[in-house]
Amino acid sequence: MTQDVEMKDTQAPSNSLSSTDPPTLKHLKEIASLIESGSYTKETRRISRAVRLTFGIRRKLNARVLSLFLDCALVPGSEAHTKLSGFLPKGGEHEMEVDTATSSVQTPVKSTLPELEIFCYLLVLLFLIDQKMYNEAKACASASLVRLKSLKRRVADVLASKLYTFYSLSYELTGDLAAIRGELLTLHRLATLHHDELGQETLLNLLLRNYLHYNLYDQAEKLRSKAPSFGAHSNQQHCRYLFYVGKIQTIQLEYTDAKESLLQAARKAPVAARGFRIQCNKWAVIVRLLLGEIPERTIFMQKGMEKALRPYFELTNAVRIGDLELFKKVTEKFSVTFDKDRTHNLIVRLRHNVIRTGLRNISISYSRISLADVAKKLRLDSANPVADAESIVAKAIRDGAIDATLDHANGCMLSKETGDVYSTTEPQSAFDSRIAFCLNMHNEAVRALRYPPNSHKEKESAEKRRERQQQEQELAKHIAEEEDDDF
Repeated sequence: MTQDVEMKDTQAPSNSLSSTDPPTLKHLKEIASLIESGSYTKETRRISRAVRLTFGIRRKLNARVLSLFLDCALVPGSEAHTKLSGFLPKGGEHEMEVDTATSSVQTPVKSTLPELEIFCYLLVLLFLIDQKMYNEAKACASASLVRLKSLKRRVADVLASKLYTFYSLSYELTGDLAAIRGELLTLHRLATLHHDELGQETLLNLLLRNYLHYNLYDQAEKLRSKAPSFGAHSNQQHCRYLFYVGKIQTIQLEYTDAKESLLQAARKAPVAARGFRIQCNKWAVIVRLLLGEIPERTIFMQKGMEKALRPYFELTNAVRIGDLELFKKVTEKFSVTFDKDRTHNLIVRLRHNVIRTGLRNISISYSRISLADVAKKLRLDSANPVADAESIVAKAIRDGAIDATLDHANGCMLSKETGDVYSTTEPQSAFDSRIAFCLNMHNEAVRALRYPPNSHKEKESAEKRRERQQQEQELAKHIAEEEDDDF
C-alpha cells in the first residue's frame, strides 16, 4: 500500500493545478498539459491549439508568473531553466523564492519534454519582445534555435514555426535583419530536408520579407522561383506569401499577376488583421491605377480603413479626373505617407496614366482640337509643350488608348466617333474573367473540404452524426480563432 502511494506521487504531473496559483499561471499549466498530451499522442492539432491559447493570454504575462511557470515546467538548475531565468527581470525575488519553494514541495519535478522546453523559450521570447527588451530577446531567440536544431521531433514543428517568426522579428526591431539572412537560409534548407512544410512556408516568407526590407527584389524573385512548391498549410502564411509575391510582381511590371495576388491576399486575410489588409489594399489600389482601372469607392470606405486609405483615395480621384496639377499637389501633400509605405516610386509611374486619362477625356469631348489646347488642358509645364503634346498623342494612338488621328500639318488631333462597346469582344472578356474567378474559388473550396474516414463504407447513427457535427463546429471555431490570433 505504501508502494502504491509512492507510485502515485511520482507519477503526478509537474504542471498540476493548485488553488493558490494566479489565474494566468493556471492557464499556462493547462496549456502545458495540452502540449504534453499532444506530444505523447503525436497530434499537432493539440499543439496548435496550445499556441492559440497562449496568444490569448500574451498580454497578461509578467516576470513573476513566468518565473513560477518555469519552476513548474522545467527542472530547476537545468541548462534551459538557468538560461531562461537569466533573461527575466530580477524583480520581487523574495516573493518568487517563497512561491517556488511551496510549489516545489507540492509537486515533485519530472523530466521535461522537449516540446515543453521549446514552449518555455517561446513564452519568454514573447514577454521580452512585449517589454521592448530587444537585446535580451535576440539572445533568447538564438538560444532557442540552438536547442531546436538538436531536436528530431516533428511534433514540435508548430512551435518551431512560431520561434522562427519571433526570431526574425526580434532582429528586425533592432535593425539587424541582414545579420540573420544566412541563418534563415540554413534553417530553410534543414526544414526542406526534414519535410517540414510548415517550417518551409514560414521561413520562405521570412526570407522574402528580409529581402524586400532592403529592396532586393531580384534576389527575392530568384528565391521564390527556386523554392519547392507545396500546398498551403497555414492561411496566415499563405496570405503573407501572396502579399510578398504581389509586391515583387508590381516592381517587375507584372501588374496583372500582382493585382490578382494582392486582392487574393486581402480577401483571404482575417477580419481582425486590419493592418495587413490595409497594406494589401494600398498596393492593390496602386496596381489597379497602373493598369488603367479606377478602384471602387467602397474599397476606401471599409470600416476602420478610411483614415489610412485617405491619401490613396485622393490620389485615385486625381488619376480619375486626369488632372496633372491636382496629381502633383496630392503627391507633395502625402509624400511622407507614400515614402513610409514604400509606394512613392510606383506613384511616380502614375504620371503617365494621369496624362493618358486626361487625353482620353479630351478625345471624348472634342472631335477636333489643336495640340496647343491639348497641352494647355493637360497642364504640361515643359519647355516645348506643343511638341510634348504631339508625342503624347501619337503614343496614345499607337497604344490604342484613344481612337483618333493626328494632323501634323495643321497641328491638331481629330477624334473618331465613339463606337458601341457591345459590338466588340470587351463584354465577352469581362464575363470570361468573372466566370474564371468564380470557378477558381469553387475549386479552392472543394479542395479545402474535409471528409471523415470511411464515410463511404459505414452508415453513421444519429448520435454519431450529432457528435461529428459538434466536432466540426468546434474545429471551425478554432480555425477562426487561429486566423484572428495569428495576425
